[in-house]
Amino acid sequence: MTTCEDSQLVARVVSTQDTDAFGELIRRHQSHVRNFLRKLTGDFTTADDLAQDCFIHAWDKLLTFSGRGSFIGWLLKIAYTTFLQSKRKSKRYGEILDQVGHANEVNDRSYTVESDEVGDLDRFLAVLTDEERAIMVMSYACGLSHREIGESMAMPVGTVKSVIFRGKEKIRTSFDIKDHQHG
Repeated sequence: MTTCEDSQLVARVVSTQDTDAFGELIRRHQSHVRNFLRKLTGDFTTADDLAQDCFIHAWDKLLTFSGRGSFIGWLLKIAYTTFLQSKRKSKRYGEILDQVGHANEVNDRSYTVESDEVGDLDRFLAVLTDEERAIMVMSYACGLSHREIGESMAMPVGTVKSVIFRGKEKIRTSFDIKDHQHG
């Protein structure tokens, strides 16, 4: 297969249901999606399951990709929505277990640091809300522009910048990190 732009591959999938073209889109972006979801969930297995769900949703919704903005930005929006839906289902499942008298391990599951292998980034991200974590990962780990993040998260660019600023401040405060620019 010759190298095509993402938009060309999307057009092939939409027009002819070309599964090879969709497979190429998955190959190009699966590591970004999985890493994004791993940073949100703190769990490799859950992230991989959610990534699969994300790509199934992407296949079903590919007609909604307008070509404005990057394909990876659109895909990360689906990944984030998939994550939020999973979290809601998990919370409801935990509430049902509580009602029938079982320990609520699902609802209490928080973003935890499990070993020395987990880097400082994961510890820093753990102090952020889901939305802050998603935006920080999109910006710093995935390299999306503020505009692309805004499109993915359905928020103005100024809000994206504010969330990034507040997230960095929260990390600095939580870990007593000095800002080299301000002393």
